[in-house]
Amino acid sequence: MRFLRHAATSVALLLPALACSTAEGELTFSTWGEEYIEKGIPSTELEDGWGVTFDKFLVVLDGVEVSDGTTSKARMPKPRLFNHVVPAPKPVFAAGTLPAQAYTKVSFMITPVTAETELGQGATDADKALMTKGGYSIYVEGKAQKGAEQKRFSWGFSTKTLFDDCKVEESGQEVLGVVVTSGGSLDAELTIHGDHFFYDDLQSPDAKLRFQNLADADANKDGEVTLAELAAVKLARLPKENGPYGTGSAADVTDLGAFVTGLTRTVGHFRGEGECIARAR
Repeated sequence: MRFLRHAATSVALLLPALACSTAEGELTFSTWGEEYIEKGIPSTELEDGWGVTFDKFLVVLDGVEVSDGTTSKARMPKPRLFNHVVPAPKPVFAAGTLPAQAYTKVSFMITPVTAETELGQGATDADKALMTKGGYSIYVEGKAQKGAEQKRFSWGFSTKTLFDDCKVEESGQEVLGVVVTSGGSLDAELTIHGDHFFYDDLQSPDAKLRFQNLADADANKDGEVTLAELAAVKLARLPKENGPYGTGSAADVTDLGAFVTGLTRTVGHFRGEGECIARAR
């Protein structure tokens, strides 16, 4: 009987300890612009033989959020500005220690800069001042070259886009959101695809990379392709041999300026090639 009482007492002492033990893991978010932004897009990747390099690729990331589908579990407190020309993935937001489980809803935003926007890795005070002056969410600066011909561009955009319901394929299976494992440490990358600025279709998965129509928009032949010059070029008048420039359901996009602006809503991806639903805000 003494043994049984001792065993019962031991179990009673053990139960509270077990109840307090919860399987947990670490979740962080980073961002990367991949080699096309860091090193350039080689001419072999474009249908018309142009190659593109970036001098600046500034993006304001905001509102990174993790949810179990009903309740928000972690949210980025302030927007951050990044320059993706600076090499390597950059830390965005530490969601911290979370219960080990599937979190089926991950979203983030690309938004115009605000006074509270913090400098992320690679960004400078001068970059923030440039973004603030223009009210930009994205700013890209660089050049395209084909043989001896060269065109520069400096484009700033004030679009606000929510990238929602992010998912990725792993081992042949579609994973919605993220899975935090017990004792694990997961970094979920918010990937920025700089080559999308040169797509010839806003929605088709078979879009090709092209630059010739953008180069031809340089009306004053000063070597600088501006957004104003792009806006003066109607899509309906583009040479068919230079690509389809399809707009899908975006019937209001009728010129090259609006087309390139529309492409800003395609640059956000998840963990490499993972997709998110892009929603204008």
